[in-house]
Amino acid sequence: MAHHSILDTLNDNLREEVLESVSEMQFPAGKILFTAGQGCQGLPLVVSGSVKVQMTGVSGHSIVLYRMGSDDICTLSIGCLMTGRHYRAEAVVEADAKALMIPRGLFEQLMGQSAGFRLGIMESYGRRLDDLMLLVEEVAFHRMDERLEEWLLAHSGQGSLAITHQELAVELGTAREVVSRLLKELERRSMVRLSRGKIDLTGLLGVSTPA
Repeated sequence: MAHHSILDTLNDNLREEVLESVSEMQFPAGKILFTAGQGCQGLPLVVSGSVKVQMTGVSGHSIVLYRMGSDDICTLSIGCLMTGRHYRAEAVVEADAKALMIPRGLFEQLMGQSAGFRLGIMESYGRRLDDLMLLVEEVAFHRMDERLEEWLLAHSGQGSLAITHQELAVELGTAREVVSRLLKELERRSMVRLSRGKIDLTGLLGVSTPA
């Protein structure tokens, strides 16, 4: 069975009980793991792949709250399990993923019987809460044009991005029309060059682009 580091916090007896009870699941890219309003049945431990958690508002605009990769724990599931409330966002697999699912009853048992497991869960929850607070700060206090440029620079890679305006709007929590307008302005200033499904960032990075 695939391994997750949170299991290392358990003593031998509890770890053996977990390995007998958890199920290992594989999900293809595009699979929706849970949706807003759905009840939480257990704690997913991501072993490999990539999963994004996003929220959609009444306006219809979506924003990515966080992503989970190898050895991550689903923070939203932790909150739902501890409060008994339903999910308020959805999780979508971006790259084929593998996960271990700890059932609700076993999660509650481990939280009560293992101080190491409980500490590991709360540390994971706290780290993600810090990330979400930074996201709230960006959305509430930074102008959208600043956030767009910062996001592009942070994901510049080799100088270009394969992403649509709609996908970028979801990353920033705004409308596609807003992103398109701001990108057009950046293109007018020779900071980016736009093509279908691709953004060339060489101008934004301070590298001259060919005519």
